[in-house]
Amino acid sequence: MAYPLATSTWDEQEYEAIQEVVREGMFTMGRRVRAFEEGFAKWTGSSYAVMVNSGSSANLLAIAALFFRKENPLRAGDEVIVPAVSWSTTYTPLTQYGLVIRFVDIDPLTLNIDLNQLEAAITDRTRLLVAVNLLGNPNDFARIETILAGRNIEVFEDNCESMGALFEARHAGTFGRMGSFSSFFSHHISTMEGGLIVTDDLELYQILLSLRSHGWTRSLPKDNLVCGPLDDDPFNEAFRFVLPGYNVRPLEMSGALGLRQLEKLPAMIAGRRKNANIFVDLFRNHPRVRIQQETGDSSWFGFALVLREDSRIGRKALADALRREEIECRPIVAGNFLRNPVIQYMPHTVYGDLREANWIHDNGLFVGNHHYDIGDELVRLKRIVDRVGQ
Repeated sequence: MAYPLATSTWDEQEYEAIQEVVREGMFTMGRRVRAFEEGFAKWTGSSYAVMVNSGSSANLLAIAALFFRKENPLRAGDEVIVPAVSWSTTYTPLTQYGLVIRFVDIDPLTLNIDLNQLEAAITDRTRLLVAVNLLGNPNDFARIETILAGRNIEVFEDNCESMGALFEARHAGTFGRMGSFSSFFSHHISTMEGGLIVTDDLELYQILLSLRSHGWTRSLPKDNLVCGPLDDDPFNEAFRFVLPGYNVRPLEMSGALGLRQLEKLPAMIAGRRKNANIFVDLFRNHPRVRIQQETGDSSWFGFALVLREDSRIGRKALADALRREEIECRPIVAGNFLRNPVIQYMPHTVYGDLREANWIHDNGLFVGNHHYDIGDELVRLKRIVDRVGQ
């Protein structure tokens, strides 16, 4: 594609980082992963970061951790509110841990959860809000804090599409009890596969360390909040399991790549925002499509184009025209997730009619954004959108 959805953010520094690991011959999680975790925590302003093998695993471990803390743990049957538009692994960990999902419509402008409907959808069973920052766009966390004030409801942020986004000068992904990030190829940084969880909660951090590696104690400090003091003889802690964990550890190569990518991340976010300024100028008040309205400072994962009700063209015609001109496009994440067949396996309730999620499902798509200048491609994109259906 002349204008692809995603491109590499690597140069010779990343390939050399891989070769350094190869030359040393230790490929499993080690000192580079720890250094990347420390650097990423500092960059986001968080106390702790835990790297895993994907953003999907980050979501899974974060939800699991909320079940295993000592105070106020989640329990099977608790209700969790989610936006109806997101990625599959926003939802699947919730079902896997026995939570009942409550779907709420999205705001047609921000594409994040509709905050008015969120407030109305809360029940006496609601224990958690999964706040998804869609396509780089943070939620209005000041409003969310007001809505949830005085309620026993916590926030977990699925921030996998929004690394580098800011709300009131604070990183998205740091407003909830935990926040997840992805470093998959098509995201803001790439460690091949990879993801992270950030938190300021020491107990949850230590739970995550154990869950990441089989649920054993070997990853924990001697004095910890998961199982109490460890045996002084490390032999006795080598294969002692205290939590029903997983093996979702990253490779040492992924940590090495993360260190290089983290150095470049501020400039790459700045490049995406420069492209976004061009995109917004081109498509503001466009007669056929509407675009995502920025909340705070988006990191602009991609550029959404949603057909207006009076546009007189269909999404297929638009998508076909873009592909003919070698502009890659995709549906807006998973659209209305309830229209995916997997929903039959997921205990859930729905608030309202999900009108906007359905409209996005049938009439929305997005194109890529990149860390380098794509101004010419965006101008060409507008010309194509202008002439479709003429």
